[in-house]
Amino acid sequence: MTMHPDAYMTGFGNEFATEAIPGALPVGRNSPQAAPYGLYAEQLTGTAFTAPRHANRRSWLYRIRPAAVHGEFEPFAQAHFHNRFGNEPTTPAQLRWDPRPLPTQPTDFFDGLFTVAGNGSPAAQSGIGIHLYAANRSMQTRFFCNADGELLIVPQQGRLRIDTELGVLEVEPQQIALIPRGIRFRVGLPDGHARGYVCENFGAPFKLPDLGPIGSNGLANPRDFQFPVAAYEDVDGAFELVTKFQGHLWRAAMDHSPLDVVAWHGNCAPCRYDLRRFNTIGSISYDHPDPSIFLVLHSPSDTPGTSNVDFAIFPPRWLVAQDTFRPPWFHRNIASEFMGLVHGIYDAKAEGFLPGGCSLHNCMTGHGPDAATFEKASRADLSKPDVVADTMAFMFETRAVIHPTAQALAAPERQQHYIECWQGLRKHFSPPA
Repeated sequence: MTMHPDAYMTGFGNEFATEAIPGALPVGRNSPQAAPYGLYAEQLTGTAFTAPRHANRRSWLYRIRPAAVHGEFEPFAQAHFHNRFGNEPTTPAQLRWDPRPLPTQPTDFFDGLFTVAGNGSPAAQSGIGIHLYAANRSMQTRFFCNADGELLIVPQQGRLRIDTELGVLEVEPQQIALIPRGIRFRVGLPDGHARGYVCENFGAPFKLPDLGPIGSNGLANPRDFQFPVAAYEDVDGAFELVTKFQGHLWRAAMDHSPLDVVAWHGNCAPCRYDLRRFNTIGSISYDHPDPSIFLVLHSPSDTPGTSNVDFAIFPPRWLVAQDTFRPPWFHRNIASEFMGLVHGIYDAKAEGFLPGGCSLHNCMTGHGPDAATFEKASRADLSKPDVVADTMAFMFETRAVIHPTAQALAAPERQQHYIECWQGLRKHFSPPA
């Protein structure tokens, strides 16, 4: 059977039950003595067994062969995809990069990964890796599995078809895909090419934020997260499984497709979300609010109120605040910010921040609108709203310093004169005589 996309199941954190063949799910038990149709029962556990029920993530898979059936693992190298960040002193300078060009040689999603920055480590189960991808070939006989962390994939150009063990996700720019730790998958390119961003989360799984005083509605709605129905491949052949484990890459031969899960139930599963469905909250009186109101997902840490990583977006919205500098104010944070632009123009920069590009502003590094944006906003007619209509920017924000990699600092896409965008900020100080 060839895998194909079908209707999606909705609701973040829900317990789902789905079968590609009627009767493939056992009734009344998870691991019967003999599973239906000669399938193997296998549990995928994404949190500690004893995690509280509301935080516990696990799924039962009913598959043609167990995941243990593969050849010997051997070391494997992909030159640009790694967790080697923080090996050198990290600059406090503001950093920005142009988009990486699409490859000219045949390059699939895995080969097209390029590590920009990160912090923490898989061994510590804390921190993130930040990567870019640029590809022009679908993965055919290769599958990828990340045992180090879950993957948040943010397409910027070109659609992705992500065939996973638990079903198919089709994702386009302005949508995201979330792949749990340990899930095996391959990526196809319906448009023949693709480019985007990846956050590799070593910490606790991403979850929806609590809404607090916002109330019961707003931001990302659970029902807008879509999970795949069961689909499977019963295909023999020469396949390759690439696994990332403790910061290193390994590969093993397989004589069958690992996408052979005929049925599954649980809440540890890949999903997609359309960023255009985000319910944006903003000020309708005065002052530009904190970016936490743009939070889509976060990975909590061991410190209440402080995330391992936040994923926030800056979508189309109306700015109506009175007697207010409406763009983001100048700021220095205890947190560190990595930003990307999926579509359109970011309202805090007049030029230089391009779709597919990215920036990094680390802990206590001053940043904010460039000189042109400041001058325009300072003289704007506040009797009229500003409609930020054609944009989709995002931010990975972390409590730890984000260390750029040596290859990112040396990349030709790095804007060596980024700091000049603030040099035109003139002195306006006018004390009383």
